[in-house]
Amino acid sequence: MSEITITELDAASPDFTVQLQSLLAWNETEDFDIHRQVRDIIADVRSNGDKAVIAYTNRFDNRQVTSATELELTQASLKSAFAAIPADQAAALQTAADRIRAYAEHQKLQSWDYTEADGTVLGQKITPLDRVGLYVPGGKAAYPSSVLMNAIPAKVAGVGELIMVVPTPKGESNQLVLAAAYLAGVDRIFTIGGAQAVAALAYGTETIPPVAKIVGPGNIYVATAKKLVFGQVGIDMIAGPSEILIICDGKTNPDWIAMDLFSQAEHDENAQAILISPDSDYLAAVKQSINTLLPTMERAGIIRTSLSNRGAFIKVNDLIQAADVANTIAPEHLELSVEDPEALSQHIRHAGAIFMGRYTAEALGDYCAGPNHVLPTSSTARYSSPLGVYDFQKRTSLINCSQAGAKELGKTASVLARGESLTAHARSAEYRI
Repeated sequence: MSEITITELDAASPDFTVQLQSLLAWNETEDFDIHRQVRDIIADVRSNGDKAVIAYTNRFDNRQVTSATELELTQASLKSAFAAIPADQAAALQTAADRIRAYAEHQKLQSWDYTEADGTVLGQKITPLDRVGLYVPGGKAAYPSSVLMNAIPAKVAGVGELIMVVPTPKGESNQLVLAAAYLAGVDRIFTIGGAQAVAALAYGTETIPPVAKIVGPGNIYVATAKKLVFGQVGIDMIAGPSEILIICDGKTNPDWIAMDLFSQAEHDENAQAILISPDSDYLAAVKQSINTLLPTMERAGIIRTSLSNRGAFIKVNDLIQAADVANTIAPEHLELSVEDPEALSQHIRHAGAIFMGRYTAEALGDYCAGPNHVLPTSSTARYSSPLGVYDFQKRTSLINCSQAGAKELGKTASVLARGESLTAHARSAEYRI
């Protein structure tokens, strides 16, 4: 197998900024044909409900469903799926679920209020969403970890009803996914997928109740449908390809770092894996490790394409400059494989998740460390955060004016309202003075 070619950049180069922006550019072109198809499917489901969902399910998933009741799995089937999986998988799922739940418990927002000197009370009321929809990919893909990461925070938040949709091509379901749903406390599961599932969750059908928010990953049809129903319902995010950025001081086993890069590159050809180091000899050593280890990987072709097209090695002057570059990239996953990760982390402002130290492989975060693996991609960590309990709670403002408070606030409101020529606003406030 020929040696892999990976882009090499030097932060000292005069045109480094331009080169970096070119490397990071991810312009997934809008496919107007897919947009049209998805729009038509959504309109059909809105108009025809169960009938449309059944028709698309039979067509796209090669099934012979005649009644909407056939689309729902029972809680007993979820329990039996958990009982049927191998003991080591059951134990691993349980461990992951327990750790994700323990972390999520720390994220719960609490209601609060305070009382002003005149007796006016101001506060904030926290309420869980009534009903949430969770999309889970089906077919060959098996993502039980995604079920746990999306469902457990919703249940910890107190969501009243969690509805999962998962396609079952030819009627085949993945037992590990169903077992994860059982552990996570999913309330109802429908065996549907694609844009039709998103539409059913957003608008409801005779059988499938409408939800307040839709979370979970899916293909381009699912992502497009989530974009189009946003506003009718909330969504988690529109995720781009997987990303990993590693900052290393040159003292971690290069094989470890090569495999860490592979761990995201193997997701798909568009995934991005970048290594930053002030040590040029170390960068060369990691490249050697990549060439040695790549032939041993099951998904070698995907890894090669990913690293060749979107991967990079970046030489910097020191770790502080490495942090500056990392902040520009704002990666989904950031490994600080250095002697003092706590000190370096103080210089990091933008990252979905930070993996601290030589022993913290990003893969641990994907499955069982505890923090959520649903993270902002494509530099959106500049302004957004990992999925968490707070995404399934909403805030309501509370205002309870005392008589004295209404008198003083009314004077201020009156002046401002009349300044905006909103007389009814002003008089409404003035009545209480």
